[in-house]
Amino acid sequence: MTVETTSPHETKQTTMQITGMTCAACANRIEKGLNKLEGVSSANVNFALEKASVSYDPARIDPLRLEQTIQKLGYDTVKEVAHFKLEGMTCAACANRIEKGLSQLPGVTSAAVNFAMETARVEYAPGDVTIADMQNKVKQLGYKAIAGQDEEGSEARKGLEARRHKRKLLISAILSLPLLWSMVAHFSFTSWIYIPELFMNPWMQLLLATPVQFYVGKQFYVGAYKALRGGSANMDVLVSLGTSAAYFYSLYLTVDWYIAGGSVHHGPSLYYETSAVLITLVVMGKWFESMAKGRTSEAIKSLMGLQAKTALVIRDGQEMTIPAEEVIVGDVVIVRPGDKVPVDGEVLDGSSSVDESMLTGESIPVEKRLGDTVIGATINKNGMLRIRATKVGKETALAQIIKVVEEAQGSKAPIQRVADVISGIFVPIVVAIAAVAFVVWYAFVTPGDFAEALEKAIAVLVIACPCALGLATPTSIMAGSGRAAELGILFKGGEHLEQTHKIDTIILDKTGTVTKGKPELTDVAAKGNEAEFLRLVGAAEKHSEHPLAEAIVAGVRQRSIELPESQAFEAIPGYGIQAVVEGRTILIGTRRLMEKFGVDAAEAYEPMARLEEAGKTAMLVAVDNRYAGLVAVADTIKETSGAAVRRLKEMGIQVIMITGDNERTAKAIAAQVGIEHVRAEVLPEGKAEEVRKLQTEGKTVAMVGDGINDAPALATADIGMAIGTGTDVAMEAADVTLMRGELSSIPDAIEMSRRTMRNIKQNLFWALGYNTLGIPIAAIGLLAPWVAGAAMALSSVSVVLNALRLQRVKIRH
Repeated sequence: MTVETTSPHETKQTTMQITGMTCAACANRIEKGLNKLEGVSSANVNFALEKASVSYDPARIDPLRLEQTIQKLGYDTVKEVAHFKLEGMTCAACANRIEKGLSQLPGVTSAAVNFAMETARVEYAPGDVTIADMQNKVKQLGYKAIAGQDEEGSEARKGLEARRHKRKLLISAILSLPLLWSMVAHFSFTSWIYIPELFMNPWMQLLLATPVQFYVGKQFYVGAYKALRGGSANMDVLVSLGTSAAYFYSLYLTVDWYIAGGSVHHGPSLYYETSAVLITLVVMGKWFESMAKGRTSEAIKSLMGLQAKTALVIRDGQEMTIPAEEVIVGDVVIVRPGDKVPVDGEVLDGSSSVDESMLTGESIPVEKRLGDTVIGATINKNGMLRIRATKVGKETALAQIIKVVEEAQGSKAPIQRVADVISGIFVPIVVAIAAVAFVVWYAFVTPGDFAEALEKAIAVLVIACPCALGLATPTSIMAGSGRAAELGILFKGGEHLEQTHKIDTIILDKTGTVTKGKPELTDVAAKGNEAEFLRLVGAAEKHSEHPLAEAIVAGVRQRSIELPESQAFEAIPGYGIQAVVEGRTILIGTRRLMEKFGVDAAEAYEPMARLEEAGKTAMLVAVDNRYAGLVAVADTIKETSGAAVRRLKEMGIQVIMITGDNERTAKAIAAQVGIEHVRAEVLPEGKAEEVRKLQTEGKTVAMVGDGINDAPALATADIGMAIGTGTDVAMEAADVTLMRGELSSIPDAIEMSRRTMRNIKQNLFWALGYNTLGIPIAAIGLLAPWVAGAAMALSSVSVVLNALRLQRVKIRH
C-alpha cells in the first residue's frame, strides 16, 4: 500500500494490492464499494494491475476501513512480511519497545519480536512503509535491525500463483482429454476413430468430470458466490452457470439412465466433456493471461534493476559495506571506479566522469568534482568519489521516477470509463440473452429438446465473458507508459497519456528549453595573436561572478590556455569590468565603457551589431586603452532543437516560442530552429495568459518549460511538459516530465500517446466486436460450447499480446 500526503489536513492517497478479482466487473464492484464510503473522494481500481488507488480524508476514514470494505465485498488485500535480525537487545523490555515502535509505523499491521531468537517479523502493506523506514525506527530506539529475505514478497507470491494455475491446468487437461476423445463419437464423420468403451461409460465420465468441476472449477464458484452476495455479476457467474448446467444435466441423465438399467452401448448423449473442456480452456486462458500481464510491468522491473544493491559507507571511522536501503541522509559513501552510485548525493572529495545515460539518455559521461551532484544508479567510470548522501530510499531521483511510472500505470484513462460502464451491465444482459436463447430453441427451433436448447445457452454464456473488455485499456496504458519511461518520458497518469495525443499547439520556453540555458563563448575577433588575446581576457574575467564572464572563462579554458592571476579587478555596473593583468590594464564591456575611457573602437561597431542581430551578446576589449578585439557570448540552441521542431510541424502541430527576452534575440533564436511564431518580452504571469488565449481559440495547448517562472503556464496548459534538467517546481507542476532534457522528447511523447490510443481503440474494437458477433452466432447454434470457450480464452490473451506490442515501439528521429 502506498500512501502519499499533501499536507496534514488534506487528502491522502493510498494504493492497495488486491487479490481475488477475475474480470472487470469485480474491479467495478470494488470501485463502487469504495466510492460509497464517507471520507473517500475518489477510488480507481485497475483490473490488469490488481491495484486500487484511493484518495481519502484521514480525519474521516483510515486505510484499515478501506481494507475491511474490500474484504466484505469478497476480495482481499495483499500484505508482505519482512524479517529482521536484531542487535543490541538486553532484556524482554527491549523486545517490547521495538515491537511497540514498529507497530506504530503507518502501514504496519503487525509486528512480533522474539527476544530469545533476536528476530522480528513485521507484516506490512508494501509501499506504505519501506524496509529502510522500519530499520530507521529501530535505530531511533537505540538498536540495529538487519534485513533478512522477504520470503513472502510479491515476486514469490506471483510465482506461487502461476505454479498453482499451471498445476490446475495440467490436472484439468489430463482428466478432460478422455472426455474430449469420447466427444468425437458424437460426430458421424469420425466413426473410423477408435474410442475405448470405458470412455463411453457414463460413470467413468462422471468420475473424470467431477474433479474438474469442483476442484479446478472451485475458483469460479467462489468468485460467483462473492459477486452475487454483493449484488453484482462477473465472469465467474457466466462460467459457473454454463458449466454447472452442462454438468448437472449430464448427472441427471446418468442417474436416469442407471435407474432405467441402461447399457453403455445405448447410453444417453452426455455433456460432461462440455463442462470439463470449458473449465480447462478458461483456466488455460487465465494462465496465458497472467503470464502476458506479468510482462506489462517489465519497465518497472528494469528500472528497479538499475538500483545499486550495496553501498560502501564510512561509519565510526571505518569502511563497511551495507545494503543500499540502509544508507541514511548524511552518510559518507565511497564510490569506486566501475561501481553504481547507491544514492543521490554531493561530491565531497575526488573527481571522476559519471555515466548518467540511464537518467538523461546522454551517452557521454559527465565530469564530477567537489560540490557537484550525483544521482543514484548512475555509474562511476574512472575516479574514486567520496559523496555525502542527500537523498535516500523513496526520495532518490530513481525512486521518484519509479513512483511516477507506477502511478501512471495504475491510473485510469478517461476512455476506460466507457469499458467500465459496459462491463458493469454486460453480465446481466448476457444471462438474459442466454435465457431467451434457451427458451427460443426449446419452444420453437427444436421443440422439447432440452439438451439442444441448453447447449446453445451455454455457448452464449461462455463466449460473452467480458475479460477482454476489462483488459483492453489498462494493459495498453501499462505497456505504453512503461515504454515511454524507457524513452525518458514520464506521464504522471493515464489521463495525461490520453490527452497528449490531442495536442495541436506547442508553446516552447526559450531559455533552457530551446537553448541550453547556459551561455557559451561563440565568437572571438582579435586584432593580434588570438591565444594571447584570450589569455588576457580570461584572466581579467576570472574573478567576475557574472554568468557571461563565467562563459568566457570556460571557453578560454576549453582551448587549453593557461590563465595568469590578475593584480586588480573592478566591476563597473552597466558598463563592464576593468582589471590589471601582468601590469596591463584590460577593459571589457559595452560601447559606453570604451567611450568612458576614451578608447576608439569604431571599427568594431558594425561586426558587433551583426552579432547582436544574431542574438549574441558582444563585448569590446581594450588593452592599455587601445582597442584589441571583441568576444561574443550566446545561449546556444540545443543540437536536437531544430530537428524536433521539424518533426512537430510534420505531425501537424503549430509551434510557438515564448520568452521574457528581447524581441531581436528571440527572433534570432527562433529563426535558427525554424519557429515562425514568437512571443517575446513576456513576464512569467503573462505566459499563463498566453496559454489561456490560445485555449479560448479552441486549441489544445502543451506548454514546455524548465524553470520556476514556467510553473503557472505549465499548470494552465492542457498538457504541461517539464524538461527533466530543470527545477523541481516545474516538474511538480507538469503532467509530463521529459527526463532527457531535449526537445526531441516532445514529438516522442506525442507519438507514444498516439500509438497507445490507437492500441486501446484496437483492443476495444476487437473486445466489443468479438462479443457483439460472438453472442448472436452462439445463440443461433453455430458455435459449440467448447469452441466458444476456446474463443473466449483467446480473446483475452490476444488483447494483452496486442498491448505488449507497445513495448517494442521504436521511435523514428
